[in-house]
Amino acid sequence: MHRMIGRRKLLEAAGLALAFSPSRRALADELLRQGRDPQNLATPTALFDRLITPTPSFFVRSHFGPPALDRERPLRVDGLVATALTLDAAELERSFPPVTVTAVLQCAGNGRAFHEPRVPGLQWTHGAMGQATFTGVRLRDLLRRAGVAAENLAHTHVHVLGADGPPKPSTPAFLRSIPIERALDPTTLVAYKMNGEALTLAHGAPLRLVVPGWAGDHWVKWLTKLSVQKAEATGFYMATAYRMPTEKVTPGAAVPPEKMRPATTFPVKSIIGSPADGGRAPAGPQRVAGVAFSGDAPIAKVEVSIDDGKTWRAAKLEGEPGAGRWVVFEHRFDRTEPGRVRALARATDRKGNTQPERAAWNPSGYHWNAWHAVSWEVA
Repeated sequence: MHRMIGRRKLLEAAGLALAFSPSRRALADELLRQGRDPQNLATPTALFDRLITPTPSFFVRSHFGPPALDRERPLRVDGLVATALTLDAAELERSFPPVTVTAVLQCAGNGRAFHEPRVPGLQWTHGAMGQATFTGVRLRDLLRRAGVAAENLAHTHVHVLGADGPPKPSTPAFLRSIPIERALDPTTLVAYKMNGEALTLAHGAPLRLVVPGWAGDHWVKWLTKLSVQKAEATGFYMATAYRMPTEKVTPGAAVPPEKMRPATTFPVKSIIGSPADGGRAPAGPQRVAGVAFSGDAPIAKVEVSIDDGKTWRAAKLEGEPGAGRWVVFEHRFDRTEPGRVRALARATDRKGNTQPERAAWNPSGYHWNAWHAVSWEVA
C-alpha cells in the first residue's frame, strides 16, 4: 500500500483543489495516491468499519482525469426514443421525483494486486471501494419521458458517455453501455447528490450513473449522453477492457475474446477494517470489524476465524442488508496471553454464494474476493 500523503503535498502534486467539493475544501489527509496521473486515489482499509464512507475519504478512479467543473453541463437522452431530451442537473432535480439509494461503488480491479500470477493494470489493494448514499433520478423515468417504444424495451442497450475526453486522438473514448433491462431497474440512477450533498467534481459532478451491484466501470461520471441503441457499444472499453472469462481459467493462461463477457455483478466479499494489519493491541478484549457485500443478494452472514480457518464464529451484523449494499460486521473475543493473532473473514449472501479462500484468477485481475486476513500483536 502506498504511504499516507499529506493534504498540501497531494494537492500540489495532483492539482485537484476543486476535485472534492464546490467549496474547494482540501482533500482528506488519509486518501492514498494510486499510481501516477490521472486521478486515482484509494480509501484506507481502516475506514472499512462503518456503513457510510465520508465523501472526502471516498476513493477516486478515472481514466483521463476530470473535465472542467460545469454544473450546467447538459445531459442528452437520444437514440431509439420518441423525443430527444436535453436537461441539466437543476432541471432533473426540479422535474423528476428524487430517489435515494445506498450502494457500494467498487472498481472492477479492486484487489488486483493480490492476484497470482501478477496481472497488468493499477495495482489496487483494498482501497478502490466505498459505500455512499446517492440521490438522483431513476434512469427508467428519463427513458419513459423520452418515449422508448415497447419494441425497444428488450434486447437494446443504453450507450453512456461522459465529458472526460481522451488526452489524444489516438486514445479511445470511455464509451460504455448497459442492457436496457439494467437501465430500467428501479435502483439505476442518474445521480446529482452523494451523501446528501451535490456531487463533487472527483465523483462525477454534475451527473453520474449509479448501478448498484455492478462494478464501477458502469458508473460513468460527468454524464453528457445516454443513447438507446440496438447493439452493445463497441470500442476498447467494451470490446477489450472490463471483460471476464465465461469459464474457469488456469492462472496465467490467455483467454480468447469469444470466451469473454462484460464484467458486471461483483461477487460476495468481506474486508476487515479493524484492527490494522501489522498493528498492536493490549491484552484483553479484542475486536475484529469490517464490511461485507454482494452484488447478487443481501449478506446472510459473516464468519470470523482466529485459528487459520479450523473453526468459524458468526459475527454480529449492522445495517440494512441489500444486493449491492454492505453491512458492517463485528466479532469480539478475549486474548490474555501475548503473541501474534491472525483473523480471517468470509461472507455468505442469501443466494448461498460464499466468499472463497482463493479468488478466481483472470487476465485483467477483476473481482478479487478471497478471504481477507489481518495479523496483529497482542502485548
